[in-house]
This record gives sequence, structure tokens and C-alpha cells, in this order.
Amino acid sequence: MGGSRRSSVNGKDQTRVAIERMEAEREARRQAMKDRKIERAEEEQRNLAAGNPGDVDFIGLVRKWRDTNYDTAQPLKSSKTHPKICICVRKRPVNEKERKRRDHDSVTSLHPNIWVHSAKLRVDGITKYLDHSSFRFDYAFDECCTTEDVYKNTTMPLIDFVCSGKGGRATVFAYGQTGSGKTHTMGGIQKMVGEDIFLLLSELHGAGDKCCNAQNTFVTVTFFELYGGQIQDLLNNRHRLKLLEDGKGEVVISGLEEFEANDTDELMGLIDAGNRNRTTHATEANDTSSRSHAICQILLRDKSNSRLRGKLSLVDLAGSERGGDTKSHNRQRRTESSEINKSLLALKECIRALDNGRTANAHVPYRASKLTLILKDCFTSNLARTTMIATVSPGASSADHTINTLRYADRIKENKVSDKSCGDETSKQKAQVKRSGSKITSRSDRCESNSPPQSPPKSGERANSNPLLRNIDEDEQTEVDTYESSITGDSDRENSMDLAELNETVQSLFEEEESLLNLHMSVIQENADLLTEEGRLLQSVQGEDLVDYNIDQYASQLCNILDRKTHLISLLRDKLNTFRQSLRREEELSRKVGYLAEY
Repeated sequence: MGGSRRSSVNGKDQTRVAIERMEAEREARRQAMKDRKIERAEEEQRNLAAGNPGDVDFIGLVRKWRDTNYDTAQPLKSSKTHPKICICVRKRPVNEKERKRRDHDSVTSLHPNIWVHSAKLRVDGITKYLDHSSFRFDYAFDECCTTEDVYKNTTMPLIDFVCSGKGGRATVFAYGQTGSGKTHTMGGIQKMVGEDIFLLLSELHGAGDKCCNAQNTFVTVTFFELYGGQIQDLLNNRHRLKLLEDGKGEVVISGLEEFEANDTDELMGLIDAGNRNRTTHATEANDTSSRSHAICQILLRDKSNSRLRGKLSLVDLAGSERGGDTKSHNRQRRTESSEINKSLLALKECIRALDNGRTANAHVPYRASKLTLILKDCFTSNLARTTMIATVSPGASSADHTINTLRYADRIKENKVSDKSCGDETSKQKAQVKRSGSKITSRSDRCESNSPPQSPPKSGERANSNPLLRNIDEDEQTEVDTYESSITGDSDRENSMDLAELNETVQSLFEEEESLLNLHMSVIQENADLLTEEGRLLQSVQGEDLVDYNIDQYASQLCNILDRKTHLISLLRDKLNTFRQSLRREEELSRKVGYLAEY
């Protein structure tokens, strides 16, 4: 009896002890949670003070990765020699707009590599991790690098090349998502070019006639934009220009005016005037998005015969947009985006062909768009040098944009870089990067790698006017986001057909609009001539000194005039009806494709 009583007491004591231990552990967990909340709040305040707001956990993962991989960065080294194709990337700092929407920094630039840290959630919807994508370029500039750093490494060598007097053609492109800093970068480069080109010409004074110098060379400037398929002179009241080709195969922009600049101030005055006249509009992604390709050409001409001795083209490309950025655009913005994306795709194909061409007969598809046709000599000349500056936004919400921009630049150069350990267990086991052609395929892309690859375009084929109708391989399926004018990522046959038809309709709108405007102008001019003829006809029968006139002839001539007017009105009305049908079809397809994009 006594033993069973003691056993019962010991059991109660053990139960009480277990309950007390559980309560203590629960209290410890609660206190740990409180401490963690306080710590997170303090860390969030530190991040805000450092100008990097956003999710504390993701910011911590990015910081941990950077601490582990910081020593992989190499110092920037300037080189006097310039490769035929130089591709670099520049990351801009986090701006105020991104801070307001608490968008954390998700891009790390460690020259010559750049990393994009995409924020992900596991299938449980709670656990957070990063998916790392890496790309290698000739140069990778972080947010601490200035525009002068970019200029010294990418553009300054081209000044020597252009001034060599051998007729060299150098081209500098600024490409990237709208709002990523293209115009800011190009504006700084334009200013430095204006200063250095006259400095170099003066330094070479007396060096002989083989190279360009202030004694034998004068500088002229042209500045024009390609907007909606139209070429406009930004230094001549936005006068509309025509693109022609002479008997020698040289591309000529009819009506484009060259302005001579005698010093840096005159040159910068002309460039600033052109930049002010450039077309910009507000879009979903940027309040002042550049909606045109702006091309500033600095030409060095011989003073004795005006022969071209060198040319430097500074091209600020229109901002690329994905389908999600254009779904609420009006028709004007959609047609702009379609033309922009088409020309960007054609530009990539030309630069790739320029870099891959090993023989003089290598085909360069410069006729795929007006942009590449204008820059034909930059692609076909044996003395061509090209620099592309890809600008990226650091915000996590722009990670997809950034990856697409880097893929675009990566395919131009066709660099390959293998992923390394990212310091994250998930990245090590499930998000390893594999090589696939010239693209880095991460775990987020593997869902697309199951479909059989399509045949890439042959070297002799011309680029299709519709980016979505091109034969693209498995790797380029994920890249189409950069060029398409509506939506991406839907492999359904019906949706693809609608999307293809939408792009064809949008492209045809440019041609129909131009045809309608030309016909309208012709009708106005002919109506003016007919009105003059009617006035003379009335005077022939209403004069006070007229005694006799042929009323039958008057009636016959008036009938001919009215018949001609009726015919002109009929032609214009038919053309207008056709154009309005295309507008309605574009509107229907846009709504349908936009609806499908939501699912």
C-alpha cells in the first residue's frame, strides 16, 4: 500500500515537472519570438537608413551571399585596345521610387560577373530562398562606378579608333529596361565624347595627314530619332526624313542636315538640343520613357574634299518592355512597343552576325528593321567597332526584366559562365545553373526545357518582321519577353496564333497609316488644283464683258471635276475603312491576348 502511494506521488511529481518544463519552453519560445521581432524591426530600420528597404529575410540572404562571394570580384582594368564587340553591364543605384515601394536590392555586380538574386518561396509558401543567375561580360560596373568609369573602359578607346583617319565606324549602344538609366549613361558619355574628341584633334595637330587632326579635319553632327517607323530630324524641327539606298548600296537618309561644330561648346549645344526634342511618353514602367531610338552621329570630314574619315554613332535605344508593362497601354503605346521590340531583336541578330562572322561574305541581316538599315555601315564595314552598354535596375520587382536584359546582351557576345556554390543549401542542391548554349538555365527556367528545341535560323535567312514568328531555339523561348509586344509564356496553340496575328496586325498598321496619310495629302493637293480649275471655269461664264459662251462645255467640264472629286473621296473613304477595320481587329486581339495573359 505504501509503495503504490509513493509511486502515485512520484508520478504526479513527474507530470508536474513535465508541465512546468513545457511551460518554460513555451515561455522561452515566446520570448525568442519577441526578441526576433525586435531584432527584425531594428534590422529593418538599419536597412532603411542604408537606403535598402524591403523584406528583411531576403535582404539578409543577399547580404550573406555577398559576404561569401565578395572576394571573387576582379579590379577594373582599362585597355587601349578595343575588341570588335565590347559588351558591358551597368547597375544603377536604388532610386527613390523603388524605396517607396520597399523594393530591395537584388543585383550584385562583381566584375566581370553580375548576379541576379531572385526572391523565391518553397512549395510550403513560407520558407524563403534565393535563386541565383550569373552572367559574364567584358565589364560589369556596380552602383558605385561613375559614368566616367564606364566611359574610360568602353568608349574612350573608340575616340582614338575614329580619329585614326582610316574611315573607322564606331558605335555605342545603351540598351535596357525602361527606367534603368540608359539616357543618363548615354548623356554623360555624349558630354565626355564632346570634350575628348576636340582635345584629341588638337593634340594630333602636326602629326601628318594620315590621322585626323584640327588642321585637316572638321567635325559635323547629325541627330535624329526613329519613332514608330518614322525618321525625324531632331535638329531641324523634327522634319520627317526618308530612308533611301543609292546605286552603290550605300544607305542615305534624305533630308538629314549636318551641323558643323567648331568646339566642344557648339557640339554639346547641338547634342542638348537634339535630346530636348526627343519623343518621350509616360508608361506603366516609367513616367518619362524614351519611346524612340535616338541616334547622334559625330562625323569627321576632310577639310579639302569633305570625305568621311571617321564616324562615331551614339545610340540611346528606346526602353524595352515586357508584356505585363503594355497590357493597359493604348493603341499608340502598343504600336510603339511593337516597333521597338522588333528593332531590338533585329539589332541583336546583326551584332551577333558581326561578332560570329569569320569571313567577308558572312550575312548580316541589317534589312530586318530601319534601325539596323540606318546603321548598315557599322555592321558591314571591316573597320567597325561596337560597344553595347546594358543597363539594369537593382529592384527585386525588376528581376525578370534584368535577367531578360542580361540574356539579350549575353547572346550577343555568346559568353558562357558556369554557376558556382552560392552559399545557400537550396541553391546548391536545387538551383544549380547548367550551361545550355549561350544561356544560363536556372531552376526557374527548367520547366521550359522539356519541349523539343526548334531549328535556329540559318545564317542566310532574313530576320522575320514579327519577332514571335521567328524560329527560335529552346534557350530563346525564355528571351522572347524582351522583344514581344503583348504577352509571353503561353504555349497554347490558340493563344500563340492570336499573338502572332496581333503582332502582324500591329506591324501592318504602320504601313496602312503611312499609306492613308500619303493618300490624304495627295487628295488635298488635287482638290486644291480642282478648286482652282473651278474658279477659272466660273470666270469663263460669269464675266461682265462676256457676250457669248458655251454652256455645254461648262457643264461638261464641271461634270468632269465633280466626277474626279467623287472618285478621290471614294478612294480616301475605302482606304479609311480598311484602316479602321485593322484598328478594330487590333483592339479585339489585344483584349483577347490580354485576357489570356491573366491565366
